[in-house]
Amino acid sequence: MYDDDDLAAIREGKERWEAETLDPTLERHGERSDRFATVSNMEVDRLYTPDDVADIDYEEDIGFPGEPPFTRGPYPTMYRGRTWTMRQFAGFGTAEETNERFHYLTDEGQTGLSTAFDMPTLMGKDSDDPLSDGEVGKEGVAVDTLRDMEILFDGIDLGEVSTSFTINPSAPVIYAMYVALADQQGVPREKIRGTLQNDMLKEFIAQKEWVIPPEPSLDIVTDTIEFAVEETPKFKPISVSGYHIREAGSTAVQELAFTLADGFAYVEDCLDRGLDVDEFAPQLSFFFNSHNSLFEEVAKFRAARRIYARVMKEWYGAEADASRQLKFHTQTAGQSLTAQQPLNNVVRVTIQALAGVLGGTQSLHTNSFDEALALPSEEAVRVALRTQQIIAEESGAADIVDPLGGSFAVESLTDDVEEEAMAYIEEIREMGDGSVRDGVLEGISSGYFHREIQDASYEYQERVEAGEETVVGVNEYEIEEDTRPDILKVDEEVQERQRERLADVKAERDDEAVEAALAAIDDAIAAGENVMPPMVRAVKAYATMGEIMDVFEARHGSYRETVGMA
Repeated sequence: MYDDDDLAAIREGKERWEAETLDPTLERHGERSDRFATVSNMEVDRLYTPDDVADIDYEEDIGFPGEPPFTRGPYPTMYRGRTWTMRQFAGFGTAEETNERFHYLTDEGQTGLSTAFDMPTLMGKDSDDPLSDGEVGKEGVAVDTLRDMEILFDGIDLGEVSTSFTINPSAPVIYAMYVALADQQGVPREKIRGTLQNDMLKEFIAQKEWVIPPEPSLDIVTDTIEFAVEETPKFKPISVSGYHIREAGSTAVQELAFTLADGFAYVEDCLDRGLDVDEFAPQLSFFFNSHNSLFEEVAKFRAARRIYARVMKEWYGAEADASRQLKFHTQTAGQSLTAQQPLNNVVRVTIQALAGVLGGTQSLHTNSFDEALALPSEEAVRVALRTQQIIAEESGAADIVDPLGGSFAVESLTDDVEEEAMAYIEEIREMGDGSVRDGVLEGISSGYFHREIQDASYEYQERVEAGEETVVGVNEYEIEEDTRPDILKVDEEVQERQRERLADVKAERDDEAVEAALAAIDDAIAAGENVMPPMVRAVKAYATMGEIMDVFEARHGSYRETVGMA
């Protein structure tokens, strides 16, 4: 972007500045540290100049919003057209309680629903399963059958709302229930909007929730994508998630690289299924973490769009802009929240949310300040939502498209993140002999991802314990007073009420219809057919979450992780 004479003059000017202005100041006062780095341990320079971005080609590397490589955003007007979707994670106890929270949040101005499920539901277990004892409704809402889904969305028009479902091993069952509920409400399937997390590769890499082994899990994910292309074109059947990779302790670069590698693995599996990339790729979505180092996070989001646009075209032949536009949801960093002085978390979340907005996110969840202690209270959820609204309405951050674009520092960091992330992706591709999908599966089997994340997490903790990383209220600025707020507690009677409803459903349903529906799912698995159509029929017959997932486990077996040594 600068000619050689300009760059030479800038370098000469910087040398003069260092000698005449900087060095005397350093001799008198020094700096507050010998080393400056992001939370991911990426060192940052004192000052960035045009010399740091001399190799950037504006049109090829930055461009304009709404045009490849989409570095500056997937849409030309970004938030000047409309703000990001504001989603607050909600789910606890029974469907009735969560439905009440849904209505509260929409009344307060939330623009999209985001559903949290309890551990039994996440793991494909019914509330009356012995393994569910003590966990029903504790960390999210319990959903056993379509009856729970009917109550969960009582008074909510599925044709008018966008709903996100944070669930993975049993995600196809929840998706089937949502489709069945839309049919019940008379809402055309092509009108329902939302996002299903449904990212099983990430589970085997980081979050560690699974039922069946990786390869058949991948097959079912591809089934949902194939079904969504035909039946629910406005619904995103997968949200390829780096969030949990980051929460497990990865760096920002690892989060980006492993997430995109997972995304490319799904693309390859869909292509092998015979799907057209320009038909399914627009329905893929992504989900990233936003941590404390504001400029690193902005650079990560911008690099993500650029890598995705180039790889989708060069490796997978995507032609349509919609197939090359990486669109993503952002959640602020749960692992950064502290139980000590929890009101400090409001500040952390604000910075993280601002990074997501400056980085061009399409939807945003802001964590509540009390989440290190319990499920969020109503007051904490309101503050979290107001944080987004203040950023959108008062800060001016939503008024300029890609406001940090052109910053010497941010453009340089974007290049650095892209280069390091691509090195990881190429390494994974080599592990699969040219296939990213096979490389990801090999990385899961060999423990490659586990080791990379574990090492990064360990190094960060060492820096915290050594005082090299400051965590306010934890290893600096501690106080002795008890600062814990009132927290939400789930009624112990929730489990009993949920089990009673499940028993009622089982007593009222047509058992023969349920058995036939479950057998149809098994037949589809055996024949290598898409499992979604028979699954929708099964949930309409009020087959339970556990009954449906048991069919898959009976066919494919369970999975036990074995981590190879380096």
